[in-house]
Amino acid sequence: MRCEMNEEYFFANNLKYLRRKYNIEQQELAEELGRKSGSTVSDWERGKFVPRIGTLSQIAERFNISVNDLMRTDLTVHTPIAPNMIEVSEMVKIPVLGTIACGEPIDAIENVSEYRLMPKDMKPSGELFYLEAQGDSMEPKIYNGSFVLCRKQEDVESGEIAAVLVNGDEQTTLKKVIKQGDTIFLQALNEAYAPYIITKENPARIVGKALRVENEL
Repeated sequence: MRCEMNEEYFFANNLKYLRRKYNIEQQELAEELGRKSGSTVSDWERGKFVPRIGTLSQIAERFNISVNDLMRTDLTVHTPIAPNMIEVSEMVKIPVLGTIACGEPIDAIENVSEYRLMPKDMKPSGELFYLEAQGDSMEPKIYNGSFVLCRKQEDVESGEIAAVLVNGDEQTTLKKVIKQGDTIFLQALNEAYAPYIITKENPARIVGKALRVENEL
């Protein structure tokens, strides 16, 4: 027997599955569907509500499946692969090292808390790890609760976003690194936050470069 609740459940899980399978960020999909924020896609994936039939048709067309399959089939068990899509044959595990502040610095990065899967053929080079963002200082690019994919490295170019240890390696924060001569600033994207200026009295150490954001609120 089919009911509306089942359709909502299948849609939420199928959308998350398809988006991750084809390595599409929530913000990217939202923009393709004419939405301004990835939070809309996040709400769909959490089952808060189901979009109108026109949007459902757009989503189904985007992944070359039928609306019926999107709403009433568990695609995590079996997904029909369209001719113009490449099926991912192997996944790799990337560790989540805990939380990182997008606001005031928080305690240093913890040990591995979980793992997230990524298609092997889409994995960036280098030693990778995820951090879960907390706070709003990096909005609108990085929302509270987002997972940030980072590559372990000790320096970044000016203008790039990095995971940085501050206060004697006791706290960690996520900020845009700005280099002006001998001065280095850790700049928030949210203008409500003042920059953190790195000095001898306020040292900092870059531990990774942010590569990708998965905004899953």
